[in-house]
Amino acid sequence: MNKQQEKKKHFYQKRSFRITVGSIIGVVALTLFIFRVSPAPGAWVIRSVFDRNSAKILTALEKHQPSITVDSVLNQQYRKNDTDAQLDVYYPATTPKDTMLPTIIWTHGGAWISGDKSNDAPYFKLLPAERLTVVALDYSLAPEHQYPTPVHQMNDAYAYLQKNASHFHIDTNKFILAGDSAGAQLSSQMGAIVTNPKYARTVGVAPSLKPSQLKGLILNCGIYMMDGLTEPNPTLPKLIGWGDDISVWAYSGTKDFSDPVIKQMSAYYHVTKDYPPTYISGGNADPLTNAQAKPFADLLTSLGVDVTENFFADDHKPALPHEYQFNLDNQDGVTAFQKTIEFAIAQTK
Repeated sequence: MNKQQEKKKHFYQKRSFRITVGSIIGVVALTLFIFRVSPAPGAWVIRSVFDRNSAKILTALEKHQPSITVDSVLNQQYRKNDTDAQLDVYYPATTPKDTMLPTIIWTHGGAWISGDKSNDAPYFKLLPAERLTVVALDYSLAPEHQYPTPVHQMNDAYAYLQKNASHFHIDTNKFILAGDSAGAQLSSQMGAIVTNPKYARTVGVAPSLKPSQLKGLILNCGIYMMDGLTEPNPTLPKLIGWGDDISVWAYSGTKDFSDPVIKQMSAYYHVTKDYPPTYISGGNADPLTNAQAKPFADLLTSLGVDVTENFFADDHKPALPHEYQFNLDNQDGVTAFQKTIEFAIAQTK
């Protein structure tokens, strides 16, 4: 190969290298730009991670079988022309036709962008052993759907359950709203909507439940101050904080976390002395416990609300992570399950 050919070869190699590097830089820049202008890419990343974790939890729960035969009615559409609006119902198979049972309505977690009512189905099948009906709700996920869509869906679900109460063995005078993580946020907000008429009007919801029908709330590992997730918070690791920012942006529809809608969806700012009796829990290794659950429990107690706390010392072993209550292979998870049942029975006597 002569010198001229070598020069040409080097020229084309350098040009190819520059094109490759330029393309990579362009792709990275475009990706960063997309992540900055839309929550969707980040939300989809988080969703994939959450979905894998949910599958692991489901596999672990499937080892635990109810002590009685439980009947289920699955995939009931509770809202017309809304395929996301589905619910499952579980109740003891031996329930006489004319017997209505206290009912727990459980809303799943998943940072508002992931999750499904079936993720924790084995857990829901265990609860009816205590003569309860359990309803698991689905709702529309962000970023495809945003606030307040799930709030209106849940309110419609409550109406649907009352209309079909005899079919599902539901005592319409004895409801308990429950949830975990984002589901706890949603259920806590619904509790405020049901018991605070002024707030209900602000949100634009005519509650399907009367305060007298709502006997309590079961809240696990939840978020009650949405602004507490988005403001600089030393209790939240950086990566978790990024995920929270993306999730809140995807759900609320705003990147401006000073927007009034952020506090509107936060139960902390809208509870009154009429808020229902509340069971509230969180693991000692879950950053949300000290940042969210304990302050909310303190506020409710200061208002005179009947609060049942299930928290743990900071040095408790084993360290209990987010959603610890679904780990029934751990004694703390079993105890939380028992306390959940005790609370439900006590509030619906």
